[in-house]
Amino acid sequence: MRGAPISTQTLPTLRSGAFLLLLLFLFFSFVPTLSAQAIPYSRPVETAPQADTIGGGYKTPAVQKPLPRDALLQVLDVLILAAAMGAAVWLVLKRRSRKWVLALSIGSLAYFGFYREGCVCPIGSIQNVAVALTDRTYAIPMVVTAVFFLPLVVALFFGRAFCGGVCPLGAIQELVVLKPLCVPPRLDRALGLLKYVYLALAILLAIKPALGRDFLICRFDPFVGFFRRTGAPHMLLLGGGFLVLGMFVGRPYCRYLCPYGGLLAWCTRLARRGVTITPDKELDCGLCAEACPYGAIDHMRAVRKDCLYCARCYASCPRDGDLARAKAQLVTLS
Repeated sequence: MRGAPISTQTLPTLRSGAFLLLLLFLFFSFVPTLSAQAIPYSRPVETAPQADTIGGGYKTPAVQKPLPRDALLQVLDVLILAAAMGAAVWLVLKRRSRKWVLALSIGSLAYFGFYREGCVCPIGSIQNVAVALTDRTYAIPMVVTAVFFLPLVVALFFGRAFCGGVCPLGAIQELVVLKPLCVPPRLDRALGLLKYVYLALAILLAIKPALGRDFLICRFDPFVGFFRRTGAPHMLLLGGGFLVLGMFVGRPYCRYLCPYGGLLAWCTRLARRGVTITPDKELDCGLCAEACPYGAIDHMRAVRKDCLYCARCYASCPRDGDLARAKAQLVTLS
């Protein structure tokens, strides 16, 4: 119908309100421990036996990869994360530009992926937060707390900005999409449930007693081996498999396995602003749906909980985005 509302978003449901209350509870659960988290901790690695004293050709292994950074640099990481998400919101909701969102994705992949080696990671921080809530002896730095909550807070107001131009796992998959196939809706919804199963399993394994604790999300991160230029062969093959599959199925890890994506989807249900297609008049031409490789457009309307902020629909729209601006420039030149 011509002139129909742009979005079919309904008012927040009771379940969405309950989720918001749960999110607020998790956040304020950390308040009593902030003072403890503020105390820096460093292990005196240099006091351990060194290679020259052990002899026999022994090489001292790296204590951690990547090595911990100074507190100020960790705060800088959080500020860069916040700035990148702010840029994603502006580029998608205000500028409506696919090419600049793509440029932001490349920059985020370079910094958060290959430079920081995947270590500014809200996805993996799920496990740290779960353990901190269940084990009083386990304290996490405020930086980890901020990295976990910041994308969720942005999603509450503007949608999944973190997924679109900031997450390195999403960016590396975004760059390999060549000719995506349309996944049947029923199969797409069924596969989408796997991320909630993965989320529940990861939390259950993380909150076990310390000796049996397992950080499943970090151990099976399919792309961290590429970011760190090293890793077990089977994990490199797994990451390569996701990238090959991602040429034909848009972002398979993000859509079907990312546990943090499940949390973001729930937060986005409450967002008052999000991706809309042609803000003043809908053509119903269907080009946007054809351009979206993630099944996030239903009846020519963006489904915000599934929208990954890639702005491909803008680039394909004859009334908005890159295509419309190119036509306007041709008219001006002629």
